[in-house]
Amino acid sequence: MPEGDTVLQTARRLDTALAGQVLTRFDLRVPRFATSDLTGRAVLGVVSRGKHLLTRFEDGFTLHSHLRMDGAWRVYDPGERWRGGPAHQIRAVLATAGHTAVGYRLPVLELLRTRDEDQAVGHLGPDLLGPDWDPGAALRNLLTDPARPVGEALLDQRNLAGVGNVYMCELCFLARVTPWLPVGEIPLPLATRLVGTAKQLLEANRERPTRTTTGGVAALPRGTARERLYVYGRGGRPCLRCRTPVRKAERDLRPVYWCPRCQSGPTA
Repeated sequence: MPEGDTVLQTARRLDTALAGQVLTRFDLRVPRFATSDLTGRAVLGVVSRGKHLLTRFEDGFTLHSHLRMDGAWRVYDPGERWRGGPAHQIRAVLATAGHTAVGYRLPVLELLRTRDEDQAVGHLGPDLLGPDWDPGAALRNLLTDPARPVGEALLDQRNLAGVGNVYMCELCFLARVTPWLPVGEIPLPLATRLVGTAKQLLEANRERPTRTTTGGVAALPRGTARERLYVYGRGGRPCLRCRTPVRKAERDLRPVYWCPRCQSGPTA
């Protein structure tokens, strides 16, 4: 599933290709909005809010989309072959004289009035990569339900917006706790540091084409820098810190990775 940094990069690509241009084609291939047509209107811009994308048009319209597990937006030049997937997976086509943006496998796609954007994203907590970032509010949100597992609390976009499964696993490793430890059992200084680390990691990767969480950590063994992630995707391989095999479990159809030696707390 795309994380907040990936969604921000997608918003930037779409904004660069479409902003300030007039639509020559507007095609939404979902039943509810199949007859909608904004052809002839200008694209004002594209922004991200957590893991959500908001494409704004003149006359007060916004196209709200969410990538979920495997959705994607691709941008093509005139005459370029569309390669994002078979035609039946296309959910949206936004074309201008200079570029065409095609949305594939988008599970969330809705056209709404810009004034009503809060109906789509108003529930989100502070955006780790947004102008509304508030670490104090994010920390208070995380600790609202002390019995909740920290992994679930980090993934709940109502607490803080932008953390996905990859960052959740990496953050728990860096905090040396398992994703199933009740968040209320984490000492306040560590919980505060956890929020700060989340912000640091997403900021560090907002410009990178390939995500990494291991760069610049001198306390780990030599060679660590060659590994992009500490635990995510490393099931059965040695932990970069202690060499114990990293474990893997399934949670709501998502893989969860942790080191049974470095991370304390309940396990799956």
